[in-house]
Amino acid sequence: MAEYRRLDVTEVGDVTVVRFRDQKILDDLNIQELGRELSQLVEVEGRARLLLDFSAVEFLSSAALGKLITLDKKVKAADGTLKLCHIQPEIYEVFAITRLNRLFDIKENEADALAAF
Repeated sequence: MAEYRRLDVTEVGDVTVVRFRDQKILDDLNIQELGRELSQLVEVEGRARLLLDFSAVEFLSSAALGKLITLDKKVKAADGTLKLCHIQPEIYEVFAITRLNRLFDIKENEADALAAF
């Protein structure tokens, strides 16, 4: 398994659980690196069942949302499934305003998300 600077990656059964290390995902260089690491999970390591856990994330920029949309496309191209959980209310509001809450399968917590796979 590769080493990640922006992500903590664990396995729960056949689902890859990804936790973000940064509380604020705002800086462009960090977002680029985050995008590369997320892409590597799908394209290099062949992980197609991903759960992104946002419990540590307090702020998320629109550029970071773009990386999530790109990841969603890559996961779908690999016949995989992407779910999100533990999104703070302030961040969920951004998902709702941009209607990304309709694109992404967002669950309240990790247990609910894992059960939905």
